[in-house]
Amino acid sequence: MKVSVITVCRNAAGTIGHTLDSFFAQRHAEKELIIVDGGSTDGTIEIVRAAMDGSVIFVSEPDNGLYDAANKGFGLFTGEAAGFLNADDRFHDGDVLRRISDALCEADIICGDLDFVRDHDGGRIVRRWRGSPFRKGAFRFGWMPAHPTFYVRRSVVDAVGPFDLSYRTAADYDWMLRACELHDFRCAFVGGVMIDMMAGGQSTSGLLAHVHHNLEALRSRRKWLGAGMLDIALMAKPLRKATQFAAPLLEPRESVAANG
Repeated sequence: MKVSVITVCRNAAGTIGHTLDSFFAQRHAEKELIIVDGGSTDGTIEIVRAAMDGSVIFVSEPDNGLYDAANKGFGLFTGEAAGFLNADDRFHDGDVLRRISDALCEADIICGDLDFVRDHDGGRIVRRWRGSPFRKGAFRFGWMPAHPTFYVRRSVVDAVGPFDLSYRTAADYDWMLRACELHDFRCAFVGGVMIDMMAGGQSTSGLLAHVHHNLEALRSRRKWLGAGMLDIALMAKPLRKATQFAAPLLEPRESVAANG
């Protein structure tokens, strides 16, 4: 199965090298990388062009933000399945795309585990996202997958449609909710860490970002699941995340696995 990886970026010169290296290190042969750049001015474009080969499609033009660029990626990928890799994240090891492809032979949607790291050079883990299998109605009770581990067949993209640009930080949550809760796709959980994610992204950069994301997620549940002004997930979702921060504090310092 050909797996398409979509990377959205703007002025990511300091991190996109790790992202590119982790894609090229994937041993799964049927792969492509779609890079949608928002008109970088910091050297990102030069880094990407220097690394490009036949497996990379690169577009650089102005956009209306992260999710607008992501929608452009949906319109460009040619694989049988697709997912997103942020421009400051990387695949945990060289077999992630193979595992994704194998799982999607039996399912329409898959997700897995993720580690948040302070940086990719030191690799200190600051948060561990450990997922669980999806059950219908799970979004009502605070369940959500880690978006960078969320890969789907093309039929899912066709059925769910584009990201809703009215959300500033939770359009990915809204998209995953629609994919899982509003359709009867087969969902599977893939064990093992798939992604090393840099802490401090748009939806994880601080308390206010978390609050805004949770309120937008509530808006999505109200729209699609009939949730009230407040619901169980509004409290359960942050509590689930609190346990992710606690785990690394109880462990000795360690580095994430190197690509390869």
